[in-house]
Amino acid sequence: MPSAIAEIPGLTYSPDYLNSDEQAQLLTLIDQQTWLTDLKRRVQHYGYRYDYKTRKVDENFYLGPLPEWLTPLAKRLHTDGYIADAPDQAIINEYEAGQGIARHVDCIPCFGDTIISLSLGSACVMVYTEIATQHEVPILLTPGSLVVMQGKSRYDWMHAIPARKSDVLHGQVIKRGRRVSVTFRKVILQH
Repeated sequence: MPSAIAEIPGLTYSPDYLNSDEQAQLLTLIDQQTWLTDLKRRVQHYGYRYDYKTRKVDENFYLGPLPEWLTPLAKRLHTDGYIADAPDQAIINEYEAGQGIARHVDCIPCFGDTIISLSLGSACVMVYTEIATQHEVPILLTPGSLVVMQGKSRYDWMHAIPARKSDVLHGQVIKRGRRVSVTFRKVILQH
Protein backbone atom coordinates (compact mmCIF):
# COMPACT_ATOMS: atom_id res chain seq x y z
CA MET A 1 0.00 0.00 0.00
CA PRO A 2 2.85 2.52 0.47
CA SER A 3 3.12 2.80 -3.33
CA ALA A 4 -0.61 3.61 -3.57
CA ILE A 5 -0.24 6.33 -0.92
CA ALA A 6 2.70 7.78 -2.88
CA GLU A 7 0.41 8.27 -5.90
CA ILE A 8 -1.58 10.90 -3.96
CA PRO A 9 0.53 13.98 -3.14
CA GLY A 10 -0.16 15.33 0.35
CA LEU A 11 -1.79 12.16 1.68
CA THR A 12 -0.41 10.70 4.92
CA TYR A 13 -1.48 7.31 6.25
CA SER A 14 -0.64 5.97 9.70
CA PRO A 15 -1.96 2.39 10.04
CA ASP A 16 -1.76 2.05 13.84
CA TYR A 17 -2.39 5.54 15.21
CA LEU A 18 -4.75 4.18 17.88
CA ASN A 19 -4.10 0.85 19.57
CA SER A 20 -6.94 -1.62 20.14
CA ASP A 21 -7.62 -0.41 23.71
CA GLU A 22 -7.79 3.24 22.58
CA GLN A 23 -10.12 2.25 19.74
CA ALA A 24 -12.47 0.32 22.06
CA GLN A 25 -12.52 3.15 24.60
CA LEU A 26 -13.26 5.77 21.93
CA LEU A 27 -16.03 3.66 20.36
CA THR A 28 -17.64 3.20 23.78
CA LEU A 29 -17.60 6.96 24.38
CA ILE A 30 -19.00 7.64 20.90
CA ASP A 31 -21.83 5.17 21.39
CA GLN A 32 -22.81 6.89 24.65
CA GLN A 33 -23.60 10.07 22.68
CA THR A 34 -26.70 10.97 20.66
CA TRP A 35 -26.68 10.01 16.99
CA LEU A 36 -28.42 12.15 14.35
CA THR A 37 -30.34 10.16 11.76
CA ASP A 38 -31.18 12.79 9.12
CA LEU A 39 -28.83 11.19 6.57
CA LYS A 40 -28.67 7.64 5.21
CA ARG A 41 -26.02 7.06 7.88
CA ARG A 42 -25.88 8.10 11.53
CA VAL A 43 -23.71 11.12 12.41
CA GLN A 44 -22.57 13.23 15.35
CA HIS A 45 -21.36 16.84 15.07
CA TYR A 46 -19.04 18.58 17.53
CA GLY A 47 -17.65 22.11 17.62
CA TYR A 48 -19.66 23.25 14.62
CA ARG A 49 -22.54 21.61 12.78
CA TYR A 50 -21.99 21.18 9.05
CA ASP A 51 -25.15 21.87 7.02
CA TYR A 52 -25.30 19.20 4.32
CA LYS A 53 -28.12 20.96 2.42
CA THR A 54 -26.45 24.37 2.10
CA ARG A 55 -22.95 22.89 2.25
CA LYS A 56 -21.67 25.45 4.69
CA VAL A 57 -20.60 26.20 8.25
CA ASP A 58 -21.00 29.58 9.92
CA GLU A 59 -20.99 31.07 13.43
CA ASN A 60 -24.70 30.24 13.80
CA PHE A 61 -23.78 26.55 13.65
CA TYR A 62 -21.44 26.74 16.64
CA LEU A 63 -22.23 23.96 19.12
CA GLY A 64 -19.55 24.77 21.70
CA PRO A 65 -16.02 23.51 22.21
CA LEU A 66 -15.15 19.91 21.44
CA PRO A 67 -16.37 17.67 24.28
CA GLU A 68 -13.98 16.70 27.08
CA TRP A 69 -13.78 13.11 25.87
CA LEU A 70 -12.72 14.20 22.34
CA THR A 71 -10.42 17.13 23.19
CA PRO A 72 -7.35 15.03 24.18
CA LEU A 73 -7.40 13.30 20.79
CA ALA A 74 -7.68 16.63 18.95
CA LYS A 75 -4.74 17.98 20.98
CA ARG A 76 -2.73 14.81 20.33
CA LEU A 77 -3.20 15.23 16.55
CA HIS A 78 -1.89 18.79 16.86
CA THR A 79 1.01 17.82 19.17
CA ASP A 80 1.97 14.94 16.86
CA GLY A 81 2.26 17.44 14.00
CA TYR A 82 -0.62 16.25 11.83
CA ILE A 83 -2.43 19.62 11.92
CA ALA A 84 -0.97 23.11 12.42
CA ASP A 85 -3.87 24.46 14.48
CA ALA A 86 -5.79 22.27 16.92
CA PRO A 87 -9.03 21.19 15.22
CA ASP A 88 -12.26 22.82 16.41
CA GLN A 89 -14.75 20.66 14.52
CA ALA A 90 -15.41 16.93 14.38
CA ILE A 91 -17.92 14.83 12.50
CA ILE A 92 -18.42 11.22 13.47
CA ASN A 93 -19.95 9.00 10.79
CA GLU A 94 -21.22 5.47 11.24
CA TYR A 95 -21.18 3.17 8.21
CA GLU A 96 -22.92 -0.19 8.40
CA ALA A 97 -21.89 -2.83 5.85
CA GLY A 98 -23.34 -1.71 2.51
CA GLN A 99 -23.31 2.01 3.34
CA GLY A 100 -20.92 4.54 1.86
CA ILE A 101 -20.43 8.17 0.95
CA ALA A 102 -20.34 9.68 -2.55
CA ARG A 103 -17.06 11.04 -3.85
CA HIS A 104 -16.43 14.60 -2.78
CA VAL A 105 -13.91 17.20 -1.70
CA ASP A 106 -14.58 18.52 1.81
CA CYS A 107 -16.06 22.04 1.63
CA ILE A 108 -13.16 24.31 0.62
CA PRO A 109 -14.51 27.63 1.98
CA CYS A 110 -15.64 25.91 5.22
CA PHE A 111 -12.56 24.03 6.39
CA GLY A 112 -8.81 24.60 6.59
CA ASP A 113 -6.12 22.86 4.58
CA THR A 114 -5.94 19.72 6.73
CA ILE A 115 -8.60 17.01 6.98
CA ILE A 116 -7.90 14.15 9.41
CA SER A 117 -9.94 10.97 9.63
CA LEU A 118 -9.60 8.11 12.12
CA SER A 119 -11.11 4.70 11.40
CA LEU A 120 -12.71 2.55 14.10
CA GLY A 121 -14.44 -0.82 13.88
CA SER A 122 -14.29 -2.43 10.46
CA ALA A 123 -11.79 -1.90 7.67
CA CYS A 124 -12.94 -0.47 4.35
CA VAL A 125 -11.51 0.82 1.10
CA MET A 126 -11.62 4.55 0.45
CA VAL A 127 -11.29 5.44 -3.22
CA TYR A 128 -9.40 8.62 -4.11
CA THR A 129 -10.09 10.12 -7.54
CA GLU A 130 -7.88 12.81 -9.06
CA ILE A 131 -10.25 15.49 -10.36
CA ALA A 132 -8.17 16.43 -13.43
CA THR A 133 -7.62 12.89 -14.75
CA GLN A 134 -10.29 10.77 -13.00
CA HIS A 135 -7.44 8.42 -12.00
CA GLU A 136 -8.62 6.27 -9.06
CA VAL A 137 -6.49 4.97 -6.21
CA PRO A 138 -8.03 2.61 -3.62
CA ILE A 139 -6.62 2.85 -0.08
CA LEU A 140 -7.43 0.31 2.63
CA LEU A 141 -8.33 2.06 5.89
CA THR A 142 -7.72 -0.36 8.75
CA PRO A 143 -9.12 -0.06 12.29
CA GLY A 144 -7.09 2.43 14.31
CA SER A 145 -5.64 4.04 11.20
CA LEU A 146 -5.29 7.73 10.55
CA VAL A 147 -5.46 9.38 7.14
CA VAL A 148 -4.45 13.03 6.68
CA MET A 149 -5.34 15.01 3.56
CA GLN A 150 -3.32 18.16 2.89
CA GLY A 151 -2.30 20.08 -0.22
CA LYS A 152 -3.18 18.30 -3.46
CA SER A 153 -4.86 15.35 -1.70
CA ARG A 154 -7.14 17.86 0.07
CA TYR A 155 -8.02 20.06 -2.92
CA ASP A 156 -7.30 18.13 -6.15
CA TRP A 157 -8.55 14.67 -5.22
CA MET A 158 -12.05 13.52 -4.30
CA HIS A 159 -12.55 10.70 -1.83
CA ALA A 160 -15.41 8.23 -1.46
CA ILE A 161 -16.46 5.03 0.25
CA PRO A 162 -18.40 2.95 -2.27
CA ALA A 163 -21.66 1.56 -0.85
CA ARG A 164 -20.99 -2.19 -0.77
CA LYS A 165 -20.80 -5.03 1.75
CA SER A 166 -17.24 -6.03 0.90
CA ASP A 167 -14.20 -4.62 -0.84
CA VAL A 168 -11.76 -6.34 -3.17
CA LEU A 169 -8.18 -5.11 -3.05
CA HIS A 170 -5.30 -6.89 -4.81
CA GLY A 171 -7.56 -9.93 -5.30
CA GLN A 172 -8.40 -10.20 -1.60
CA VAL A 173 -12.03 -9.91 -0.44
CA ILE A 174 -12.41 -7.75 2.66
CA LYS A 175 -15.81 -8.11 4.33
CA ARG A 176 -17.16 -4.96 5.90
CA GLY A 177 -18.77 -4.62 9.29
CA ARG A 178 -19.68 -1.50 11.23
CA ARG A 179 -17.13 1.27 10.69
CA VAL A 180 -17.06 4.56 12.56
CA SER A 181 -14.95 7.46 11.32
CA VAL A 182 -13.94 10.49 13.36
CA THR A 183 -13.06 13.39 11.06
CA PHE A 184 -11.31 16.45 12.51
CA ARG A 185 -11.09 19.83 10.78
CA LYS A 186 -10.41 23.50 11.47
CA VAL A 187 -13.39 25.70 10.58
CA ILE A 188 -12.98 28.83 8.43
CA LEU A 189 -15.70 31.33 9.36
CA GLN A 190 -16.97 33.53 6.51
CA HIS A 191 -17.52 37.20 7.39
